[in-house]
Amino acid sequence: MASERTERPTATARMDAATEAFVTHRNLLFTLAYEILGSATDAEDVLQETWLLWVGVEHGTVLDRRAYLIRIATRQALKRLRTLDRRKETYVGPWLPEPLLTAPDVAEDVELADSVSMAMLLVLETLQPTERAVFVLREVFDLDYDEIAQAVGKSPAAVRQIAHRARAHVAARRPRGASSPAEHRAALQAFQRAVETGELQSLLDILAPDVVALSDGGGVKHALLRPIVGADNVARLLAVGWWKRDAERSVEPVQINGGPGLLVRVNGEIDGVLAVRVENGYVTGAYHVRNPEKLSRIERETAVSR
Repeated sequence: MASERTERPTATARMDAATEAFVTHRNLLFTLAYEILGSATDAEDVLQETWLLWVGVEHGTVLDRRAYLIRIATRQALKRLRTLDRRKETYVGPWLPEPLLTAPDVAEDVELADSVSMAMLLVLETLQPTERAVFVLREVFDLDYDEIAQAVGKSPAAVRQIAHRARAHVAARRPRGASSPAEHRAALQAFQRAVETGELQSLLDILAPDVVALSDGGGVKHALLRPIVGADNVARLLAVGWWKRDAERSVEPVQINGGPGLLVRVNGEIDGVLAVRVENGYVTGAYHVRNPEKLSRIERETAVSR
């Protein structure tokens, strides 16, 4: 009995230390998993798996708890990403990342806001799984190549090559013209006026000629089955039925993935969210998510950090 009384506090202390480290880095780990996966639901599952593995570690041997937790989360995210990619193969219509309602202060960290934006997450979708993980770990979380190598199971030299290839790939596809928060707000205000009033001229004024519109209903809600390209086509789409015009609609400006977005309600119920990609003051991408399974993070703010 005496040995049990002396061991029990020690075990409790170990659990308390493990919990403290995990809670300290939880938002970072979620953000890491979310950027690799583009799915908040799967990112939460990765956190659960990371915790279960973390509590089994001999914490006295861990010199850098942040790096160790990142390593676990990265490996779990990569496993889940391959499963997620198989699900996308049978997905109905375009697949868009799961949108997050984020706090206004996220936009103040320009690099973080850019890394979780819908536009960037769609760019990351074009990378191979290991490329995506390496890019996020290096460019967003600033890990050194040795740490990344341990996380992805590659040599440091291989990681350097992967990082170089991923940077070049992303650079060729990311928004080219820097846009201010004011330009993003102006774009969303034009969309809001078009939704609420049907007035399209202000929308046409800020749509790039080659703008691309994507909507994601997941086969559950009516949505586009393929991208719509061109300012006239996108404006016409908005005019004739991207939102139900025979119902009571409301449109609310919100922060989506670190930038301005619109929350659309139909008959008081959340119907979808809209985010845009703005380059040089013009909208080049419009992303409309209606799949109910992807809207669970819209009713409360999600904390992201790096």
